[in-house]
Amino acid sequence: MKRLLILFVLLSCSFGWSQDLIINEFDPDSPSTDTAEFIELKSQTPNFSTDGYILVFFNGSSSGADSSYMVIDLNGYTTDNNGLLVIGSEGVSPFPQVLISENVIQNGADAVGVYQASVSDFPEGTLATQDNLIDAMVYGTNDSDDTDLLGLMGETIQYNDNGTNANPRSIQRFVDGMGIESFSTATPTPRRENDGSGIDINPVSISVMEIQYDEGVSFDISFTSETNVTSDLNFTISLDNFGFNSSDFSGNLSLTILNGQNSTSTTISLVDDALDEGDEVLQIRFLDLMEPIVPSNNFVEVRVVDNDFTMAAWGTPVNPTNGIVQSTEPIGYYDSLDGLADTALRQALQDIVADPATVRAQTYADVIDILLEADQNPENSNQVWLLYTEQGRAKLDLQTGSSNAGKWNREHTYPRSRGGFFDIEEDEIADGIDVFWTTKADSLRHGNSDAHALRAADASENSSRGNQHYGQYVGPNGTLGSFRGDVARSVLYMEIRYNGLEVVDGFPTDTGQLGDLATLLDWHRNDPPDDFEMNRNNVVYNWQKNRNPFIDQPLLVEYIWGTNVGDAWDQSLNVDEDEFSEVLVYPNPTNGRLYVYGFNDKPNAEVYSIDGKLLKHYKSIDDYIDLDLAPGLYLMKFTSNNRSMIKKIIIK
Repeated sequence: MKRLLILFVLLSCSFGWSQDLIINEFDPDSPSTDTAEFIELKSQTPNFSTDGYILVFFNGSSSGADSSYMVIDLNGYTTDNNGLLVIGSEGVSPFPQVLISENVIQNGADAVGVYQASVSDFPEGTLATQDNLIDAMVYGTNDSDDTDLLGLMGETIQYNDNGTNANPRSIQRFVDGMGIESFSTATPTPRRENDGSGIDINPVSISVMEIQYDEGVSFDISFTSETNVTSDLNFTISLDNFGFNSSDFSGNLSLTILNGQNSTSTTISLVDDALDEGDEVLQIRFLDLMEPIVPSNNFVEVRVVDNDFTMAAWGTPVNPTNGIVQSTEPIGYYDSLDGLADTALRQALQDIVADPATVRAQTYADVIDILLEADQNPENSNQVWLLYTEQGRAKLDLQTGSSNAGKWNREHTYPRSRGGFFDIEEDEIADGIDVFWTTKADSLRHGNSDAHALRAADASENSSRGNQHYGQYVGPNGTLGSFRGDVARSVLYMEIRYNGLEVVDGFPTDTGQLGDLATLLDWHRNDPPDDFEMNRNNVVYNWQKNRNPFIDQPLLVEYIWGTNVGDAWDQSLNVDEDEFSEVLVYPNPTNGRLYVYGFNDKPNAEVYSIDGKLLKHYKSIDDYIDLDLAPGLYLMKFTSNNRSMIKKIIIK
C-alpha cells in the first residue's frame, strides 16, 4: 500500500507545473480575417508579475525558415485574479490585458514560446531555440506537422485549431482530476478558465449608435454589464485621443451602474468651434475598472467630422483648372537641357532628377505624410483625392489593418513587382522631412518610396488593379479617366529617374519593364497637366528636392518618346501659357453648342474621347460649333498658328 501511495505522489509531481508561466489557450485564426486572435497565459499564482518574460512567435513556412517574426515584451504586466493574462487584438472579448494589432499571428504550421529573456535576444529571423524556454506550443490550422520546428522547440505534438467563422475554436489546456494535462479545441474562453472554474468576471461593454458624428451634435454612450452588479459600480472613462480633448466636448465622464442593475449612459455634446482642426477621433476607454469587473470591449473610436474644412483655389482632376498653381522649380532648373537631343537629352534630364548632391529619398512610411498634403482633395482639406476612383476619402480612412473596405492606401503607379523595388525595415519608420537617404540613378530600391510615383488610391481598387500593365488596366467602369495623364507622366518619370526601368510597347514579362508605352503616350497627350498635378509636384519637390519634369515641361515627352525624338530640345518651344490667355471656350458644361472666342485666326478643332479616340474634326471655326455627341467628358484640341491647346469639355 505504501508503494502505491509513493507511486501516486511521484506521478502527481511529474504532472505538476515546473514553470511559472504556461500557455493556457491559443486562437491564431479567428475568424478568417484574424480580428479576434489571442494567446492566454496562466501563472501558478494569481496577480503574478510577468516582468522578465517575453513571447516569441516563429514562422514555420519555407520562407519563414522556423525563425522568429514577432516578439512581445511582457514587462509591466501581471496576471489577473485567476492567474490569466490575455494578449490579443481589439476584436477579443473580454478585452485583452495586452493589446496587439489584428492579423499579426501566423496561422501555421508555426510555433510560439514563452521565454525568460529580453526582446533583444530575438532579433527578427532568429532560429527557434530551447534556450531560456519556459513553455512552447507548435500549432497549425490543418497543416502537416513541421517536424523540424517540433524538434527545435522540444515538442512532440503539433496542435490544430479546427475553428471556422461560424464555429470558432481555440486550442485549450485542460487538467483532469489526476492532474494530467492535455490540450483540445473548444469554443474560445479568453480571460476565463477553460473548465469554467475560477473567480467569475463581469465584463462591461461600451456602445454608441453611430461611429461618426458632426461637430455640434450630441450623442449617447451606453455601458452594459454582462450580469447585474451586486453593489454600486462607480467608474470613469476618457475620450481623449491625440488632438481631441476636453475643449472639444462637454459631458459627464464619471458614471455609476446602480446595485442590482446592469446599465448606465452619458450624453456627450461635441463643440462646434471655428477651428480648422481636421476630422478627429475620440476614443472611449475605461480608466479604473477593477476585477472582477473587466472591460468587454475598450478603446471604442468615434469620428468627429470637422465642418471647418478649407477649399483650394484650384480644381480636382475631374473639374480641372490651369494657371492658378505656379511651378516652384528653381530658376534655370531645366536650362542644361537646351540644345540636346535623344540620348544626351535623356542623360541630362536624369542628371537633374537623380542628382545625388541634392535629391533625397524618404522612407515608405514618410510617403503617407507626403500624400496627405500632395493628394489633398482641393474641395475638402480633410480628405485625400483617390487616383483611380476619382473621389475624395477622409484622411483618417487610411488602411492600417487587414480590412480594405472604405479605406485608402499607397498605390505604386509603377508596380513594385514590375520594377523590382523592395522594402526594408527602416522603410516602416516615418522620420520626417529632414531625415533622408542620399540617392542616385542606380538607387533602384528607392523607387519603393518615390512620391512622384505613389498616389492615394482606394484600397480595394488598388488590390483589383494589381500589377497590370496600362492598357490592360484602364480604370474602373463609370469613371472619367482623369487619372490617365497623371499616371503616364508618373511612370515616364520613373524610367528617367532610375536605371533599370523602362516603359515599352505591349505587355512585357521582364522585371524592370512596364507597358504599354503607346497607351501612356495617348494618355499624356489627351490629359495634360493641371493645377492639381502641379501642386503635388511642388509638394513632392519640397520633400525630395526633385521634380517630375513632364508636369513642368509636358512637351519633353515628345522629344524622348514621341513625335520629336531626335530633335533638339529648346525650352522656348514649349507652349507659352499666356499665348491663349484671352481665349474663351464656353459654356462648359454645355448642352452641345460651344462658343469659341479669342483666337487670332480661325482655329481648327479635334474632339477626342477620354481614352484618346479621335471622334470629330472641325476646320476654321467662326463663332461656335455644335457638338453632336452623347453626354460625357471629352477632350478638345484647338490649333491656331501652329500652336495648340487642349480643353476638357463636359456635355450635359
